[in-house]
Amino acid sequence: MNSLYNLAGEVDLEDGIKKQFCGETINETEDRAVLHTALRSKLKTDTKVGGAISKQIAKTKEKIKVFVEAIISSERKGFTGKPFTDVVNIGIGGSDLGPMMVVEALKYYKNHLHLHFVSNIDGDHVQEVIKSLNPETTLFVIVSKSFTTQETITNSNTIRDWFLKKANKEAIERHFVAVSTNIQKAEEFGIQRDNIFPMWDWVGGRFSLWSTVGISIALSIGYKHFEELLDGAGEMDQHFLKMPFPENIPVVLALISVWYNNFLGAESEVVIPYTQYLKYFPYYLQQAVMESNGKSRDRNGDRVNYQTGTIVWGATGTNAQHAFFQLIHQGTKLIPVDFIGFKEPLYGYLEHQDKLISNMLAQAEALMKGKTVEEVVEESQHLSAEELNKRLPFKVFEGNKPTNMLLIKRLTPKNLGALLALYEHKIFVQGYIWNIFSYDQWGVELGKQLAGNILDDIRSQKTISEHDPSTKSLIQFYKE
Repeated sequence: MNSLYNLAGEVDLEDGIKKQFCGETINETEDRAVLHTALRSKLKTDTKVGGAISKQIAKTKEKIKVFVEAIISSERKGFTGKPFTDVVNIGIGGSDLGPMMVVEALKYYKNHLHLHFVSNIDGDHVQEVIKSLNPETTLFVIVSKSFTTQETITNSNTIRDWFLKKANKEAIERHFVAVSTNIQKAEEFGIQRDNIFPMWDWVGGRFSLWSTVGISIALSIGYKHFEELLDGAGEMDQHFLKMPFPENIPVVLALISVWYNNFLGAESEVVIPYTQYLKYFPYYLQQAVMESNGKSRDRNGDRVNYQTGTIVWGATGTNAQHAFFQLIHQGTKLIPVDFIGFKEPLYGYLEHQDKLISNMLAQAEALMKGKTVEEVVEESQHLSAEELNKRLPFKVFEGNKPTNMLLIKRLTPKNLGALLALYEHKIFVQGYIWNIFSYDQWGVELGKQLAGNILDDIRSQKTISEHDPSTKSLIQFYKE
């Protein structure tokens, strides 16, 4: 660990952390600052983004609060005068995964509104969401910075067509709101300017649930709990900013991950929350980690000659124990594990909670200690010598499998906020040590560009344009 702390010092990590928090343009390839931390800060400090940033955030938060409370209290109603009962968030990537994960995680705190999420550009998916909804009592939140994202706008148009079978165009302004920078496009869709919430270029999509993208969260749990979520993240921000490295949780977790990735050859990490509420958390981390640090060029543009981003996966315990833990215990791959548990159950079922946490602690102990030949012999005295020798190799566990244990008092909005911010900062530290840009995602652009060309070919009655032979034959097969 001392060597890893020295590594952090050698790359001047402390200076990098300060540059992010003060608003320097650390996302250099997109010429942007990275200031999602400002959204949850109670400090009214100036930044290089501009002195008005705190006022912008405060004004926008107030707008969210007023809107959310009007919907929840039924002060604002649908076009037939009925209060809203359902909310549909239409977005993709960070405009979907973050809010969906938090809404599920904090379901215990939800109010009467039922939240739904549409993301995939899959007509079957859209239809399954809207088929049981009442257009008179459903609010739609379209989240797209450019208001041109193919998946989001296609889904929004389909939903608007469905809505207009029961309502007139004037009703759109009562049932559709937007989170976007493209005011003109949103207004052309039928959304009132007052119902368009701003986005900022210094908030990346996968770190945007703290912003106006989190409106669906606030609608689900109420604005007070949404603020508590921000407060928890803000406290973790201050911890990350101020604590020395040996006591700094995000730094310690990041350094451990670098150790296993770069020095012991572990290619993936598994995250196991021991609460069903966090079932979407591994999915959320997949985007946050792999879109951030899946880079093969350093900050100078040169190809790196070492491993960077880790593969992140996982599921909830104890489900995971009955699924893939065999690979972790006795497989050939080194897979570090993060266990996340909570001491207090939300509904008070202590018998369940004791059994749940005992399983989590037992898995960590088993991964560390394994099982020796002597222990297998001791527990197998009922077997004949011949049968014991036959089974012995298969019942021995090597142990020495690495785990981290995060044991949190209770799943609250505030504690969830701190947990999410912890992993965000871990990502930053890893990227800084690997000397890569963590906050761009150019790798996802090529597929989007090619999809547009292929869509034209699918729709065209003419000869398919130039593609490689494999793609060309697949397009032809789809069209037949």
